[in-house]
Amino acid sequence: MIKTTITLLAITTSYLLLLATPTKNPTYYHSLFLSNSFSDNVSISNNLQTLTRRPHIAGSEANDEAAAYVVSVLTSCNILSHVTSYDVALTYPLSRSLVLTKSSSSSESESPSFSFNLTQQVYEGDPYADVADEVVPTFHAYAKSGTAVGSVVYANYGRAEDYLKLKEIGINVSNTVVLAKYGKIYRGDIVKNAYEEGAIGVVIYSDKKDYGGGGSKWFPDEKWLPPSGVQVGSVYGGTGDPTTPGWASSGECERISKDQVEKSGVVPLIPSLPVSGEDGEKIIRSIGGPVAVDDWQGSKDAPTYRVGPGPGILNLSYTGKEFIATIQNVIGVIEGAEEPDRYVILGNHRDAWTFGAVDPNSGTATLLEVAQRLGKLQKRGWKPRRTIILCNWDAEEYGLIGSTEWVEENREILTSRAVAYLNTDCAVAGPGFHASATPQLDELIKKAIQTVKDPSNSSQSIYDSLTSSGSSPQFGRLGGGGSDYKSFLQHLGIPATDISFGKGYPVYHSLYDDFIWMKKFGDPMFQRHVAAASVWGLIALWLADEEFLPFNYVSYAKELKLNMEELENEISNKDINLSPMYKSIMELEKAATKINNQIKEIEESKNWRTWKMEHLKVREVNDRLMMAERAFTDRDGLSGMEWHKHLIYGPSKHDRYGSQSFPGIGDAVQMAKKLRTVESWSQVQHEVWRVSRVIKQASLVLTGQLT
Repeated sequence: MIKTTITLLAITTSYLLLLATPTKNPTYYHSLFLSNSFSDNVSISNNLQTLTRRPHIAGSEANDEAAAYVVSVLTSCNILSHVTSYDVALTYPLSRSLVLTKSSSSSESESPSFSFNLTQQVYEGDPYADVADEVVPTFHAYAKSGTAVGSVVYANYGRAEDYLKLKEIGINVSNTVVLAKYGKIYRGDIVKNAYEEGAIGVVIYSDKKDYGGGGSKWFPDEKWLPPSGVQVGSVYGGTGDPTTPGWASSGECERISKDQVEKSGVVPLIPSLPVSGEDGEKIIRSIGGPVAVDDWQGSKDAPTYRVGPGPGILNLSYTGKEFIATIQNVIGVIEGAEEPDRYVILGNHRDAWTFGAVDPNSGTATLLEVAQRLGKLQKRGWKPRRTIILCNWDAEEYGLIGSTEWVEENREILTSRAVAYLNTDCAVAGPGFHASATPQLDELIKKAIQTVKDPSNSSQSIYDSLTSSGSSPQFGRLGGGGSDYKSFLQHLGIPATDISFGKGYPVYHSLYDDFIWMKKFGDPMFQRHVAAASVWGLIALWLADEEFLPFNYVSYAKELKLNMEELENEISNKDINLSPMYKSIMELEKAATKINNQIKEIEESKNWRTWKMEHLKVREVNDRLMMAERAFTDRDGLSGMEWHKHLIYGPSKHDRYGSQSFPGIGDAVQMAKKLRTVESWSQVQHEVWRVSRVIKQASLVLTGQLT
């Protein structure tokens, strides 16, 4: 009995001593993370220069070397790392040709046929000229192999509304080759829209007005795209390996055939090619017919843009090779000390169409900067409460393949354990901070940019610079398919963010996206990279270390109310009943307020006697906060885009890059306006009910009680 009493006293004393032992508050480490002694713009510059010394398209030896470099840096930071490989279907070009001729009705004095060389010119003094031949010839990944010969029609940006404009003036694009400008929508949708209008081929060019600055100087003298610059990229309309839709491309997996891929509608059924601004202008000069409207015209020194068809005739020929290539995701893990089964995930992709200084390796260099700072924190004794996972994806450019295969392979674990996914892609393209997120993370981003100094003006915070005009910072939403957040949010319903400095840059996806461009125009002092790492890492630390997950679903409810106002303005049929959605949003707001109050009550009632009980309460509340976003998904997915499960944020059917709130309703409304039938408007009402149900489910999850 005496021994038992002594043992119990010893245990109690040890426990009390443990509670009394002074430990550094997470806030101490978070401040240290931001300190000048922890950040290193020189290291970022060196990492970026190393990552971009060679072109490194997915599936290439150079990209494997870049993966090995990422592993070496993570390992040097004492972060356990491994490579997860997948065997996926990629495409490269075998042959390409584009010939412009005039119709037989043209005068004999006009020039004969002209064959475009389809090459990007190396500039004088280019330090990467010796490896420029490693750049894959300009092409569209997953483009249809074939030949198209037809009169040219100019279709502006190739959007659905552009074809409506052509129809209004009596232009039929059937059996023609469409010429369209890059910009506004995803290039794959440019090709898809043209096919649906009856075109037999598509040429997409970078107009000088959009990418050339409209002047007479360009890179390396100015930031603009040179006349021979070409934006390459994918025209794939799906997500992940097209031969393994919905499951991972690992080991001896099931694959569908090339014919099945084509029948699924995710790859184009007509050939396409990307061309330069100077090649696009030459084609423009060959087009007659009605003069295009003012906002379809080019820069001041450009020729008059006409819509055609013809008299110019394009002969487009493309042959691609599809093969199974091995891609490599690099995964680094810092295990959580208290909740190792809760994951805060940071991700950026590594593969690039050419050198990729902005897209994506400004993000990779920033990821490595975050890793190096976290490594320093570990040396000071810091351990995260929850597990932090650093991911460097492969084959993003082809169709978000690396991240999607990993998400599909780990779907059930991620669904039950992932707290949030924090993405960056083009981390730095110029000045100005931009962020997109699911709304419960808005306040967290705002708090981070209030803490981090503006890299363009160190006397104020990023937040101060964004609000200098008197307006609050506006954050975008993640309904589009532009980067690796897509699988996490739109397929699984994991809260997500995407951050960057700069928005769009002229040499995008071209030969000229190299270290020199970044050093001269994107971030000469690499302070924007430092700031990006600070914001990104700080958000991750708060999510990993704070006792209660810093999610605010009241913000989500307020955002949905704003979306409802926009939806009401969009719906012309007054018979559509939106009250189910309004009621669900009100329930969500009440549930969000209730859980916020519960958190306050737990924090105020804590003492060491009730520590264990309160610890379980904290865990239960955090589970509700974590799982609420999952409730916005529906197992049946969006109509015609079933892989996309999220009913609040998703892409438009006509623009994969575009982000829509209530995408299922939006697409149904557009179809109803087109068909004008009772059945089509009934489908709109059905989509309204679907959305109202998932919002109600989210409120039930937040409440944590069965009905």
